Amino acid sequence: MIQATGLTSSPRKELPPAVDDVSFEAHAGRVTALLGAPGAGKTTALRLMLELQRGRGITYFRGRPLHRIPHPSREVGVLLGDVPGHPARTVRGHLRMLCAATGVPARRADEILEAAGLVSLRDERLGTLSRGMDRRLGLACALLPDPHTLVLDEPARGLSAAENRWLYSTLRAYAARGGTVLCTTADPKEAARIADHVVTLERGRLVADQAAADFSRTRLRPRVAVRSPHAARLCALLAQEARATRRSVEAVHEGGNRLCVYGSTCADVGETAFRHGIVVHQLADEVGDMGPGAGAGEPAVDEKVPPAGAAGEPARPGPGAPPPTDDTARGPDHHPGAPAGEDSPASVSPSQKAPDGSKAQDASVAEGAHPAPGARSRRAARTRDTGAGLPPPISVRPAPRPLRPLRYEIRRATGVGTGFLVGAAVLVVSALTAVLLARVGHTPQPRLLAAWPRELPLPPAALGAGLLGALAFGDEFRHPALAADRGTVPRRLGLLTAKLLVASASAAVLAVLTVGCDAELLHLVYGREVVEVPADWLPLSAGWLGLVIGCACAGVLAAGVFRSTTAGLAVVVAVPLLVVPLVHKVTEGPAVRTPIPLASRLRDGVPLRWPFGGERHLDAVLRLIAQPVGGALTLSLAALLCAYVFTGLRSRVR
Repeated sequence: MIQATGLTSSPRKELPPAVDDVSFEAHAGRVTALLGAPGAGKTTALRLMLELQRGRGITYFRGRPLHRIPHPSREVGVLLGDVPGHPARTVRGHLRMLCAATGVPARRADEILEAAGLVSLRDERLGTLSRGMDRRLGLACALLPDPHTLVLDEPARGLSAAENRWLYSTLRAYAARGGTVLCTTADPKEAARIADHVVTLERGRLVADQAAADFSRTRLRPRVAVRSPHAARLCALLAQEARATRRSVEAVHEGGNRLCVYGSTCADVGETAFRHGIVVHQLADEVGDMGPGAGAGEPAVDEKVPPAGAAGEPARPGPGAPPPTDDTARGPDHHPGAPAGEDSPASVSPSQKAPDGSKAQDASVAEGAHPAPGARSRRAARTRDTGAGLPPPISVRPAPRPLRPLRYEIRRATGVGTGFLVGAAVLVVSALTAVLLARVGHTPQPRLLAAWPRELPLPPAALGAGLLGALAFGDEFRHPALAADRGTVPRRLGLLTAKLLVASASAAVLAVLTVGCDAELLHLVYGREVVEVPADWLPLSAGWLGLVIGCACAGVLAAGVFRSTTAGLAVVVAVPLLVVPLVHKVTEGPAVRTPIPLASRLRDGVPLRWPFGGERHLDAVLRLIAQPVGGALTLSLAALLCAYVFTGLRSRVR
């Protein structure tokens, strides 16, 4: 159950708030539609409910606000806009990555693919999906962790009629299982067709909170659409006859040659036009909207039936046409408040058919009446049996914590080819740079193997590692897969640790491959003498690995703090350009030096002896840090880590 109370967005300059004091409820086992014309505040209301936008008011999901729920993705499945995924990632890879993020088994991805009808597109890239398939994938992502509540923003936007039927049958089946469904729409007829309850917004304010049957009775009514070159004259004649005969007929001239007549029939309007010699170009029955924001963003003619026959008897609708607007003439499985046409043979969902293929028979529903409890329970039981394509529920969770940071990060990093392309580019550039430096000469062997000219602040491998680290968080904020329910990436230390580990491992592999490829190419071109192993290879290797891994970690932290890949890479480049000169300037100058080595001072200062000669290793580490580049990198990493923790704590306090 959803309870939204006093939702109010922040005020805008010289404009009223987009949402002003909106309160409503969405009950479990029912589909609730949030109706409003474009700009009425539907999306803003959803963002306020999900705490994605600052404002006043509070929303309870089964009695708890979203920030008090330990694992929000298990409670609320959200679809706002397009699927927030990397366009180069495959459909199956994206779902498996979300499985790792939400803590559900990996086989859940295959179950969701089959339920959503995306098995044939499992290897397609997200950027190549059509609009309909993208909406299917968005609903699949929302259903992946088997949440109790679905919050969808215009899920049927841009879908065909067949895809609409699949979507709404899925939502009905989900509600029949006991879930809560809240979706927005701008079409009143669509709201009446799919929902049990309709909440109407106009200019950010709540104007109606009705059951679907009451909504259909008060806001939707039949009308006759007329097009004639003499529409104004016909409108006046119809109004004159209505006053003379004291009938409740309303004729509305909508401009041009269009005329809408309420409370009459095609036969009566046609006879009036014939008696007065008025040419009629169109005469058709429609279902019109008479509420606020009517007709915004929808075509003028949505549902039509053939006109009455010459003898005045009502015409029988064809296979895809809606039946008469009288609710008593509708099918027995007609949902309360659904407009004409929903129960035609062409639009009956699989969950509304009996096992033998014939349409199941329930009690008829009169206009304005809710279905009997027995009929609702029987229809819900049929929907639950057939499942309407829903994946099976998750009965047992593998562990209390939904986040699998390391598994998620590995799938995120290997799911797209960006990292592999960066690594290949670094190896090619490093090899060519090493060959050119060897040809020019005057380059020390360690810098030659690292392809590090003196004119560059960082070698290509360090820049590539920094870019890989920046991508680890930069793409996360561009495509928030981990937090589709909250809008931003959660600043968890477990996630940060996983990203640092994966980025460090990738940087270490890149550093080793760079030296190996450079040495092999130099050996092939110039011989063995160029690639001899230096005597001090151990400290050089440690410094090289520390530099590359440090750049990768700096990229991760900077991208996490500034939420940008470009900012992360800029911080990596700024370390040798700005921080190193600053550290060098601070450390240079007169200082009191002691001839006693650091290891002896540590041994004398600590009463216990260091095991396994640990003082020597500590001395080597401190000597690396004491260098200008090492000190600057260490200082930068410490500052970025503190900034990351501070921003995470600040967001939690908010």
